[in-house]
Amino acid sequence: MNRIVASLCAVTVFSTFVRAQNLKTRVSIMTSKGEIVVELDSAKAPKTVGNFLDYVNSGFYNGTIFHRVIKGFMIQGGGFTPDMSKKKTNDPIPNEATNRLSNRRGTIAMARTNDPHSATAQFFINTVDNGARGLDFRSESEGGWGYCVFGKVVKGMPVVDAIEGVQTASKGMMGDVPVTPILITKVSVIKETPAPAEKK
Repeated sequence: MNRIVASLCAVTVFSTFVRAQNLKTRVSIMTSKGEIVVELDSAKAPKTVGNFLDYVNSGFYNGTIFHRVIKGFMIQGGGFTPDMSKKKTNDPIPNEATNRLSNRRGTIAMARTNDPHSATAQFFINTVDNGARGLDFRSESEGGWGYCVFGKVVKGMPVVDAIEGVQTASKGMMGDVPVTPILITKVSVIKETPAPAEKK
């Protein structure tokens, strides 16, 4: 009898572990243009997703803006307030672009400086396929690291497109800033969903 109970407990623990491994977190990005929902890929970018969720759960992104918008390229946000003050961030994270996830339309990736391992809080959403434009990983060199994709938009691409289409101008030392601020009002985890089965 004890063996049966032990076996059932083992199966339950294993099943729970498998379910946990196959769940993907979804995050709601509420903006002044509408809601964008992104599904995060913690299997392919665990450190990047963990970093992003730390900012989400701390409320860091609430009240920031999409401060850089380039039509035919991407929309970038998560680091500045409407008055263009830069928010203080945590330490940079390692670049996980070696996961080979491509910067395709609708993917979310980490923004950074010329230093491949300088990403902190800012992210961008690709509005076109940017992999061939040098954004994907090619080599472990300064110019070849690319930008780490860590998820994709599963709802709200019309909102992304609407943001991409706004009028922009230079503001201070920064270009491509929306004339009317695109506010990120709230970013929050909404649910975990089963990851699709991998094709064999």
